[in-house]
Amino acid sequence: MKILIIEDEKELMQSMAEYLLSENYLCEFASNCNEALDKILNYDYDCILLDLTLPDGNGLRILEELKTLNKQDGVIIISAKNSLEDKIKGLQIGADDYLAKPFHLSELSARIQSLIRRRKFVGANQFNEHELLIDITAKSIYVNKTSLNITRKEYNLLLFLISNKNKVISKGALAEHLSGDIADMLNNHDFVYAHIKNLKKKLSEAGCKDYIKTIYGMGYKWE
Repeated sequence: MKILIIEDEKELMQSMAEYLLSENYLCEFASNCNEALDKILNYDYDCILLDLTLPDGNGLRILEELKTLNKQDGVIIISAKNSLEDKIKGLQIGADDYLAKPFHLSELSARIQSLIRRRKFVGANQFNEHELLIDITAKSIYVNKTSLNITRKEYNLLLFLISNKNKVISKGALAEHLSGDIADMLNNHDFVYAHIKNLKKKLSEAGCKDYIKTIYGMGYKWE
């Protein structure tokens, strides 16, 4: 799962990033409105953590731009501004949640998990597809009730495909989801094929049917 942290307080940004990385999230950063606008214009995120008070303007600009672009990124406002007016305005524009500073990082993680469950898995803590079970809260995969040992990137890849069930996802979109904005600097996206191959092999060896389909010349889809 990919997170964009929009925050100008470097220590807070770093502490959030370290905690979320330990929770197996991929984090990207923006410290002002202009950087954030550039990010949301070019990339998609599972969750955006948005500070309202930024050096070059109000973070509500980001929410307004997301709405204009019809983007589906989830947004949690994180701000020292505690006024009811700011909270209501942010939620009306399109934010999913509001967390006032200071906060515990464990609560932040719980809010992110809740947002992703609501948006991608209709609020469910588990995804079940015949012999396959994904415990989203525990970040665990089971095939025929036996735990499957997969890497963080393979887990994120699996969830991304499942959350876009029956949709063809291009290799470029998968590369961006797995590697963030550095995907643009890579010569090719062959690593996506390697992750797909390894994931399919592990699922197959555990007794899982082949739900990941290759759509030649286009990408992959879960069906």
